[in-house]
Amino acid sequence: MNKVKKATAALLLCVAVPITVIVSFSLFQNSRYDIASLIVAVLATAAFVMRFEKNKSNGKLVSVIAVMTALSVAGRFVFSPIPFFKPVTAIVVITALYFGGECGFIVGAFSALLSNFYFGQGPWTPFQMMVWGLVGLFSGLLAMFIVKNRITLSVWGVLSGVFYSMIMDIWTTLWADGGFNQSRYIFYVSSSLPIMVVYAVSNVIFLILLTKPIGKKLNRIKVKYGL
Repeated sequence: MNKVKKATAALLLCVAVPITVIVSFSLFQNSRYDIASLIVAVLATAAFVMRFEKNKSNGKLVSVIAVMTALSVAGRFVFSPIPFFKPVTAIVVITALYFGGECGFIVGAFSALLSNFYFGQGPWTPFQMMVWGLVGLFSGLLAMFIVKNRITLSVWGVLSGVFYSMIMDIWTTLWADGGFNQSRYIFYVSSSLPIMVVYAVSNVIFLILLTKPIGKKLNRIKVKYGL
């Protein structure tokens, strides 16, 4: 039953969330991005509840997720003077490595939603919620391969940066044309390569610096409270 719930939760996040984001954009264009943001937040929470509904330590787990989300949001604030150089992805990945993909998705999605109350809400918010959330989900699914050493962490940091940039370029293309234009998308991807490099480098730096110290604390919490 646990495997079924875990698979269902992952399917919910991998399929339902992207469909929600794309369909809401098609229906409302740029006018009701708040609806899409709300639905993504609800789906992320539903997947978490579905996966962990019988865990007696859920209250403590929620506290951990809240703290990691706060760290992610604060990190985005602190590094706001440096364009595209943020610890958000690293904190999302670290959360997923120690507490699973569903927790990683929630931290990623809510980091985008909450920090954008400062940086600015807009039709890009659901896309950011989806992308950072999926980075967390995939990090949890691939955790056994990622946490081996700094090399695998660095490779995943680069891949996460490329993934984030390329998905957000889909949003840019949709915003420019009102639909997907392959030629324009290729143009945006190629022109955003310097930004993609900054994303990737920042992910690698923050993962190398933060995974060990934060990971030790998270692992201690897991053991102490049986999470």
